[in-house]
Amino acid sequence: MTTVRVTHVGGPTTLIEAAGWRLLTDPTFDAPGRRYSFGWGTSSRKLDGPALAADALGALDAVLVSHDQHADNLDDAGRKLLPDAGTVVTTQAGARRLASDVGPSALHGLAPWQTVTLEAEGKPTIEVTATPCRHGPPLSRPIVGDVIGFALRWDGQEHGALWVTGDTVLYDDVRRVPERVDVGTLVAHLGRVQFPITGPLRYSMTAADALELARLARPHTIVPVHYEGWAHFREGPDAVGEAFAAAPEGVRATIVRPPIGTPVELTA
Repeated sequence: MTTVRVTHVGGPTTLIEAAGWRLLTDPTFDAPGRRYSFGWGTSSRKLDGPALAADALGALDAVLVSHDQHADNLDDAGRKLLPDAGTVVTTQAGARRLASDVGPSALHGLAPWQTVTLEAEGKPTIEVTATPCRHGPPLSRPIVGDVIGFALRWDGQEHGALWVTGDTVLYDDVRRVPERVDVGTLVAHLGRVQFPITGPLRYSMTAADALELARLARPHTIVPVHYEGWAHFREGPDAVGEAFAAAPEGVRATIVRPPIGTPVELTA
């Protein structure tokens, strides 16, 4: 049986330890209180800081950045981690923007369904496949930019791949991911992001969306992240908890909400 240790650091930032590898997603380590512009009249204030300081993480083998253009997924302190990470995987556009900071030899820019293999002596390889995302309503991609999720596969997984959805709404391309990926662990980015200037338009999934996705993917474990700590989330911990509590019993049994900063061991 293969286990994976997951530590939700805060926001989207999650430390994944599996098969001897230490992978970090979407590093955000700035202090709370600052307001960040997301472009086109949208902005948000960071309300909570990370549960762990960046220098408390230890050595990292790779950092997976779903997108670099929004500070709630990659902030100033998070960017400072990248040069010391063994490998950085992100979007193709993000790789071009980050090349001067990271260096091309350690940087991989992926389009959806492209794959890179992480290799290191004494460790099993990890296959990282980019999955599709749309970080907003239809036709919003030119404004919000490219985003990807990550499906992680390694030998010994009992239940299937570990899938980090990235920031996305639930749309057909995301619904179809389980047709191509046998999902064992679903790390779902939630929060129901909305901004006053764009009214009812949503930029990320709700808890109900995650439950629909779970119905399609049938994962062994669901880990919700990225629904706390920022002012632009319209569905925070209480609302997410209420939605999950109303889910069918079989689905509720698969949901793990790690206390922020506390590692949990999951069966991979």
